[in-house]
Amino acid sequence: MTTTQRVNIGKQHPAPYKTLIALSEEVGQSLASAGIDPLLVELLRIRSSQLNGCAFCLRMHTRDALKKGENPDRIAVLPAWEETGYFSETERAALRLTEAITRISDGHVADEDYDAAAAALTPDQVSAVAWLATVMNAFNRVAVTSRYRVAG
Repeated sequence: MTTTQRVNIGKQHPAPYKTLIALSEEVGQSLASAGIDPLLVELLRIRSSQLNGCAFCLRMHTRDALKKGENPDRIAVLPAWEETGYFSETERAALRLTEAITRISDGHVADEDYDAAAAALTPDQVSAVAWLATVMNAFNRVAVTSRYRVAG
């Protein structure tokens, strides 16, 4: 771990951070209008944060999911969602697309991942989920780069 004090890039340049927050709010409206369940939204946020190793966002969105009534068992098995029967076809499609977008450095969003999402989600839902993954990846990178503190 570096001994250099990290710059909180959101505070150092608040205008871009506020723009990211505004984009996130706009994406939230797109998700709602596309009919994406708010509990699924939180699960997608958690899954992106798990893949990116963002403790700050993991804690925040896990708490949000629990407050909204998410089943703790579903959160617990989220890293192995494909192996469980906890998730609907729609949820599985959204999780798969979110993971593919988050892992884009592994070789782009594969046609098979996109096609699986498109088979279970409407075009509006595919777009809204893709925007959510994009925004979450941006927030994860802000928090990880700035080393947002997470203390017990």
